[in-house]
Amino acid sequence: MDKSTKILKIFTTLLLLCISPNESIKGENTGKSSNETTQEDSATERPAGTLRVLYWNIQNGMWSDQGNNYDNFVTWVKSYSPDVCIWCEAQTIYKTGTADPCKAEDRYLVKNWGELAARYGHCYWAISGHRDNYPQVITSKYPIEKIVDIVGTEPDSIVSHGAGQYQIELGEKKINFVSLHTWPHAYAYRAKDQAASRKENGGDKYRRMEIAYICSHTINASGNADQEYWFMCGDFNARSPKDNEVYKFEEGDSRFWVHDYILQQTPYLDIIKERYPNQFFSSTGGKSRIDFVYCTRPLLQKVIRAEILQDDYTGNIVRDPQKLSNFYHPSDHRPILVDFDMGKESQNLP
Repeated sequence: MDKSTKILKIFTTLLLLCISPNESIKGENTGKSSNETTQEDSATERPAGTLRVLYWNIQNGMWSDQGNNYDNFVTWVKSYSPDVCIWCEAQTIYKTGTADPCKAEDRYLVKNWGELAARYGHCYWAISGHRDNYPQVITSKYPIEKIVDIVGTEPDSIVSHGAGQYQIELGEKKINFVSLHTWPHAYAYRAKDQAASRKENGGDKYRRMEIAYICSHTINASGNADQEYWFMCGDFNARSPKDNEVYKFEEGDSRFWVHDYILQQTPYLDIIKERYPNQFFSSTGGKSRIDFVYCTRPLLQKVIRAEILQDDYTGNIVRDPQKLSNFYHPSDHRPILVDFDMGKESQNLP
C-alpha cells in the first residue's frame, strides 16, 4: 500500500468517527403535488455547494418514536442528508406511549441531542433560550456559534417557549439562523381570566408581542440585515395574510398580526409563498399553515428548492390510537426543507 493510499484511509476513518453514533460529540452543553416528495428523491437531487436546511416541530421531543430508540426518525433524517436541522419541541416530556410526565432525570432529550444528532451525521448542536419544556435545538455539520438566547423579560414581555439566534460560517459567508416557537393558546400567557382574554384576542396580542421582541433582539438589531444572510423558522401558531385565499378572514384579522409584523417591519420574505405564490400547503394535519421559513432577499436568491414535506414518513399525520390529547404520529406538524445554492451569486450585495 503506497503512502497516498494510507493517508486516504486515515482520512476516511476520521470522517466516519465524526458521524458514528457511538462516538463523543462536539457541541454545546453550545396524488403527488409539486410540494410533495419521497425519500427516493431526497438525498441525491442537489448540486455541489448546496446548503440543505431541515426544520420540523417534532412534538414532545419526537414522542412518537422514542420507544423505538428514534430509529425511524434517524433513518428519515439521514434520507435527506441535511446540513442544518432545526427542531421545535426538542425535549422529552412524556413517558413512551402515555401522557404521563417523565421525571427530569429520565428525559433523554435535550441533554443527549449530541448523541442523537451524531446518528444522522451532525457533530454540532445548540439549544435555544427557554423557560419551559419546549425549547428548540439546532444541529449542524458545521460549527455553530450561539449569538443570543431569548426568553423575554418580566413581567409582560416573556417569550413563552423561548427563541435563539445562531451563526454558521460557510467559507466567507456568515448565515444567521433564528429559531422560535410562539405561545399556542387563544388566551394570553398568564391570563388570570382565560375566557375573557380569549374574547379579547389575548393570544393573538401576546404572539404579536413575542414576535416583535424576538425580531428586535435579532434581525432588527442589525443595521444592515437586508444585505445579510438571515433565516428564521419555527412554529408561529399564527396564520399569514398571504394564505387568506384559503382562510377568507376579514382584513386586519388578529390572527394575521404576527405575520403582518414580519412582512411589514422586517426584511424577511416567506420562502414557501415566494416559491409557490398561487398554491397553499398545510403544515399540519388540518388545513392551516402555521410553520414558516423566512429569509432575507440575498438568501432567497439562492433558494433552489423549498417544500413542506409530505413523504412516506411525514405525509400521513395520525392521531394516537389511545386518543391521548394532542398526541399524533409521527408529529402534529409537517417538516419543511429548503436548499440554498451557496455558490450562486446574490444581487446587490456589497
